Amino acid sequence: MKIVDIVESTRPISSNIRNAFIDFSKMTLSLVAVVTDVVRDGRPVIGYGFNSNGRYGQGALIRERFRPRVLEADPASLRDDAGDNLDPHKVWACMMHNEKPGGHGERSVAVGTIDMAVWDAVAKIAGQPLHEMLAQRYGNGTANPRVFVYAAGGYYHPGKGLDGLRTEMAGYLERGYSVVKMKIGGAPLVQDIERIEAVLAMLQPGQQLAVDANGRFDLPTALAYGKALSDYPLFWYEEAGDPLDYELQARLGEAYAGPLATGENLFSMQDARNLIRHGGMRPDRDWLQFDCALSYGLVEYLRTLDMLKHYGWSPSRCIPHGGHQMSLAIAAGLGLGGNESYPDLFQPYGGFPDGVKVDNGYVTLPALPGIGFEGKADLIAEMHALAR
Repeated sequence: MKIVDIVESTRPISSNIRNAFIDFSKMTLSLVAVVTDVVRDGRPVIGYGFNSNGRYGQGALIRERFRPRVLEADPASLRDDAGDNLDPHKVWACMMHNEKPGGHGERSVAVGTIDMAVWDAVAKIAGQPLHEMLAQRYGNGTANPRVFVYAAGGYYHPGKGLDGLRTEMAGYLERGYSVVKMKIGGAPLVQDIERIEAVLAMLQPGQQLAVDANGRFDLPTALAYGKALSDYPLFWYEEAGDPLDYELQARLGEAYAGPLATGENLFSMQDARNLIRHGGMRPDRDWLQFDCALSYGLVEYLRTLDMLKHYGWSPSRCIPHGGHQMSLAIAAGLGLGGNESYPDLFQPYGGFPDGVKVDNGYVTLPALPGIGFEGKADLIAEMHALAR
């Protein structure tokens, strides 16, 4: 068996919204299909993947650098030891051949996108849901398909005042989410406090609000926000400063007693390790948001989880960024703390298989082969249009 093609298409996921740092009016992603010569039900097995929002499509890197390496490789060098399936670790090593260490940049997104599609294909060839395969290979042997999810939104939008924010958040709560998230840092502190208080006033017992600054603040501003936010029972205060400013993160953790979250813009195990070593993160309360689709894929994420274990962190403190089904599968298979969700944004790439409902902040994954994209009609239609 072998990979016969890797197909990429750059797709728009633009939206007239912004966070504290960027607007999404020109946002794109790469949709990828890994086509194999394995046939099931009269059709070739195809794995699909895409990169998370916030980083643009990676078509040039995929088509010019990583696709040729995989297709030019000896097919036997990419198979598992039994010879009847792909080995994602070998495919990953092939993609990264002749790449210098460090400087992870955008290549981590390109590799992570292909890696997602490879894992989807591997689980389909094996006839298993990916979350079950992961539990058997790398977890405790038994997947837990019930996964915590929170609703991410609360973006700044032209003409969107407090009433618009309340309406948005009410919609998430009515759909069963127990934690909602909103953006801060794109308005003055006094205005953000008004927005926070407007949402907190809506919440019932057992419901919480998280806030996200998207790396906007310098240290004095991060501390000023931290002092103001200390008055509220927030689920977390996310990515206050530049993701590589570990000193800022450590200083904030010394001053802010509540839970902090960061990591979505760290794209390698080494960068994640530096956060753990130097960022003052607290394993009893803080949250790690590494996103496999942006950080070299699941192969690298497994290394990151091993690193975290070495430093005394539980995988249950990881709630990945991105809102995609790949991280849901990882959460269910490897015991992560949950996953982000975008109920109304970046569709059809976010969300869950059709019929899956949020129940008191949790979803239960159906037993679909692979990642489960085939269970989401609008998404699989886009994927089939790319390759089937």
